[in-house]
Amino acid sequence: MSVYTSTLNGERHRFDSLARLLAAASPERSGDRLAGLAASSARERVAARWALAEVPLTAFLTEPVVPYETDEVTRLILDTHDPFAFAPVAGMTVGELREWLLSEAADARALAALAPGLTPEMTAAVSKLMGNADLVAVARKVSVVTAFRSTIGLPGRLATRLQPNHPTDDPAGVAAALLDGLLLGSGDAVIGINPATDSPKAVRDLLELLDGVITRYGIPTQSCVLSHVTTSVDLMARGAPVDLVFQSIAGTQAANASFGVTLGLLDEAYEAALSLGRGTVGQNVMYFETGQGSALSADAHHGVDQQTVEARAYAVARRYQPLLVNTVVGFIGPEYLYDGRQILRAALEDHFCGKLLGLPMGLDICYTNHADADDDDVATMLTMLGVAGASFVICTPGGDDIMLNYQSASYHDALYLREVLGLRPAPEFEAWLESIGLLDERGAIRDVSGTAGAHPLTAIGRELAA
Repeated sequence: MSVYTSTLNGERHRFDSLARLLAAASPERSGDRLAGLAASSARERVAARWALAEVPLTAFLTEPVVPYETDEVTRLILDTHDPFAFAPVAGMTVGELREWLLSEAADARALAALAPGLTPEMTAAVSKLMGNADLVAVARKVSVVTAFRSTIGLPGRLATRLQPNHPTDDPAGVAAALLDGLLLGSGDAVIGINPATDSPKAVRDLLELLDGVITRYGIPTQSCVLSHVTTSVDLMARGAPVDLVFQSIAGTQAANASFGVTLGLLDEAYEAALSLGRGTVGQNVMYFETGQGSALSADAHHGVDQQTVEARAYAVARRYQPLLVNTVVGFIGPEYLYDGRQILRAALEDHFCGKLLGLPMGLDICYTNHADADDDDVATMLTMLGVAGASFVICTPGGDDIMLNYQSASYHDALYLREVLGLRPAPEFEAWLESIGLLDERGAIRDVSGTAGAHPLTAIGRELAA
């Protein structure tokens, strides 16, 4: 195991492993402090960054931060590494990679070609040397396009997940939130429900509810009930209308085991979903959620800082060519990301690392009520991630999820972001909105409040309530 050193103002700093160096170089966050991994001072953090800038990228291929022999995620990362894609940057250090990423040479085509040659640890390392503006500037250059019934990630587009959760999965409550979102132009990434229970019957009822609405109204989107992957596999075998298979994932084998997940199980679910052939414009069938701190909360982080472990989860996601990946960035709580500043930094890091690794990254820009954050933090994050080119964001009625009890972006927030940045919905969904009279001559959402009773979408509420 290598030792890394740097001297700052005459003081020599020593870091006994690559994992220790990465942790000390990380921006301050409460989770790393809780784990005893954070730099002891701002001086040590700067010294670690000086040392990290000199580390050759090849070191990440020879010194895994989690042992190869005991971790299937490490084996996935190293066994699938593409040396030909890596070749253009193989002679670089972490600091040199940063300079190249910010240069004009690193355009969209070059970054897409590089993605299979980067490991998650490389992207995490270079992010630690970048300011927030750097993370935005590089991520904005990356375009990752996926498709199922709508096309996600095209330049100039911003998709949304419509999240009509209800504490008891009551159809009338789901219908109200669903109608609200559709009338405000939300739902082109996915209509996704977090079920109140994971019982197969409850999940199937919600799947059939959403499938009925999508089919009846010809909505070019996909549904997902965010049950455990084993429930989805069982329901697909029984003929349930599963569009996307969902699973929360993490960056170590032990953390995934805490979710009841292995790569073998995800392989099975992926093949089952592909066999259904339910997509119309593409067959990206997986949906993954991640979040900094999940491995630490399961005591499965192996002494690795939470941002680096988070980036490793993207290697798991990349294996399955997902339609959607999002970091639920502030949901896990202030024990891991203390305030709005730390949540913003984590959001930009996650989005940057995911995009560099070739993933269609979105975000649940959110916070729990015991975090030191508020709606202004959501607005700031939403704006910066919109500029950075996020593929999609999650939206809830009024920005308040009444089932999961946390604060997120609202349907109106997505309209704000599309308007100020000149962004549009997914093309198939945009055409549908126009066909049902919800877009005005400027392409903005038309206010139908005065004639809501006559709008055909309002039948959704009446039908489901009945």
